[in-house]
Amino acid sequence: MTQFLQYVISGLATGSVYALVALGLALIYRSTRILHFGHGDVTTAGTFFAFTLLGLKAHFIIAFGAALLFGAVLAMAFYFCVLIPAQRREATQLGQIILTVGLGLILQGLVAHFGGTEPQSFPFPLSDTRIYRLGGLVVSQLSLGTFGIGLLACLLFYLLVQKTRLGLAMRATSENLPAAQTMGIPTRQILALSWGLAALLGVLAGLFLAPALLLDPFFMLEPFLKGFAAAILGGLNSLPGAIVGGLILGVSESLAGGYVSIAFKNTFAFLVIILVLMVRPEGLLGEEFIERV
Repeated sequence: MTQFLQYVISGLATGSVYALVALGLALIYRSTRILHFGHGDVTTAGTFFAFTLLGLKAHFIIAFGAALLFGAVLAMAFYFCVLIPAQRREATQLGQIILTVGLGLILQGLVAHFGGTEPQSFPFPLSDTRIYRLGGLVVSQLSLGTFGIGLLACLLFYLLVQKTRLGLAMRATSENLPAAQTMGIPTRQILALSWGLAALLGVLAGLFLAPALLLDPFFMLEPFLKGFAAAILGGLNSLPGAIVGGLILGVSESLAGGYVSIAFKNTFAFLVIILVLMVRPEGLLGEEFIERV
């Protein structure tokens, strides 16, 4: 039983990071119906920005805050400078998705050029080697911090969307764009803010993943794919579903790695997703999207 709980705790820490990535993807899809394939690379760029500031001896709070802001501004600039002009020229939805792929490739090249391709250690105030014991359970300081920050970020994001006027405007824009425009809601700004918030959540996930992994231009590739899978598992148009999907995926991976084999870890997680989608194609908490015309 102790071993089972150990795997669950480890999976929840990893799953909270997947949930942050999945939340960003679900937020963008829910707002604009676009699958953002450059999301992981925006996260990587923000993490490297923090790494650069830390190398210049900036305090970690300043570096992390600047990285979150950098990622948000980068995503909003992409929306205003690339997506909106493309939409004005009546670009198809597939064309807009390809633009996000292009953004990712450009950022990969820039990060590789300015940050280098050699794996590097990411300095972090929380240690992966310092552990706490609770009965027979062992939890590292980094895992505990990752889980706590992940849950706190999800809670604050939920309160923002559900309990504030800004969140109401975001929900109205995602549900019925023409009606929101008729009501005087500045939909372009709201959608840009959604892209910025999604990037902020992604960079936050990257900052807590980087110390556990070696930092390189492609370190977010696998976490992005896992976050994307978590969003599909929970329901791409459901924000709570993204959180649930991330936690389920993290725990499933941990249990598969512990009881089956490390080599089967990733395979088992995606088998779970396939089985769920065969029964419920819209995801665990998703709903079939019906567009209002």
